[in-house]
Amino acid sequence: MGYPFFAHETAVIDEGCQIGDGTKIWHFSHIMPGCRIGRNCNIGQNVVISPEVILGDNVKVQNNVSIYTGVICEDDVFLGPSMVFTNVVNPRSAVNRRGQYSKTLVKKGASIGANATIVCGHDIGRFAFVGAGAVVTKEVPDYALVVGNPAKQTGWISEYGHRLNFSDGFAKCPESGQQYKLENGKVSRI
Repeated sequence: MGYPFFAHETAVIDEGCQIGDGTKIWHFSHIMPGCRIGRNCNIGQNVVISPEVILGDNVKVQNNVSIYTGVICEDDVFLGPSMVFTNVVNPRSAVNRRGQYSKTLVKKGASIGANATIVCGHDIGRFAFVGAGAVVTKEVPDYALVVGNPAKQTGWISEYGHRLNFSDGFAKCPESGQQYKLENGKVSRI
């Protein structure tokens, strides 16, 4: 039976998932019940998507990523290789914390670099960029560039992934030409 998405023969897709047209699911990945995966997503090798996870359209999930219950990724999100989400603040093997999962929202266009860790309950803003290996322990604003452990903001970044250099509250992306405004500690595209 044909599906409007591609799944490698080694992928496991449980009953009750919704998977959008044009999505590709690669080797040894497991899509669990109740997931909603949008159109034109790419799910890399050895990825686990836990129950009730929501991925928007055009989400790119690189190899070895586990997306746990409580995570929502909006459209155009990039999840780098081996990056990590958590969903319990104080996990203990002998204490069942199901039903206490913290939510994490990764907003439209955000990128999370390889081996980064997102501690649950901290949202990632629109078009934000979390550097490789960063450990996010607080909210990340829209268009923010954060790096390190714990992650600290080191600047602002454009929708095309270039550092923005503001002068008199304005900046321009060198690749797209898009213009941005910095006002009251927040960046917006003009």
